[in-house]
Order: sequence, then C-alpha cells, then structure tokens
Amino acid sequence: QVQLVESGGGLVQAGGSLRLSCAASGGNLSKYAMGWFRQAPGKEREFVGAIALSSGSTYYGDSVKGRFTISSDLAKNTVSLEMKSLKQEDTAVYYCAAGISGSRYWIEYDYWGQGTQVTVSS
Repeated sequence: QVQLVESGGGLVQAGGSLRLSCAASGGNLSKYAMGWFRQAPGKEREFVGAIALSSGSTYYGDSVKGRFTISSDLAKNTVSLEMKSLKQEDTAVYYCAAGISGSRYWIEYDYWGQGTQVTVSS
C-alpha cells in the first residue's frame, strides 16, 4: 500500500512560482510512475505530467509544457512539481498519484494523495 502526501500549495501572484512536493511511503516505489493531476471547481481532472521513477523520464500536458517541471528523489521518496510563470488558469487542487503505467489518464492510477490547493491571483 502506497501512501502519498502533497504539500507546498498556497497563494501566488500570476507570473510567480511555486513548488509542490509529494512524499511517498510504502511499497517498492521505483516500480511506479508518479503523476500530477489538477482539478479546478466545475472542471474535469486534468493531467499535468508524470515521471517514471525507474528512469526519471517525464512528460507533460500541453497546458503546462515548458512551465512546469517534475523531478524525483528516490532516496527521500519524494516527487516535486516545480511551477513557473503561473497563470490564473493554473488555480486548482493539485494531486499526486502513483500507478504502474504513468498514463495521462487518472483512472489508471492506483494511489492518490489528498491534494493541495494552488491559487494564482491576478
């Protein structure tokens, strides 16, 4: 059983930066891929990006490509989401998730954190 806990959310001005962390515990984490998703009120859950923990390879959703970066530290069992050039439309609850496939589809992830709110003001 994998447990995930996100942290680092908060209020930031447009154009600013924020770094989210996801602390993982339980299981052999290196076999998983970690995904980041976000969900704004009234909207569907959106894929932000994912990282394969075994290789470090990453890929991102189109709306954040070039602005967000995912990294991992297996020694600390953490995955980070560095967000730069934030826009108001980035406002959402951000979730980290663990799954085998590293898919962009949230339903393919087995374990989820509780989420952390990111609010970008004008």
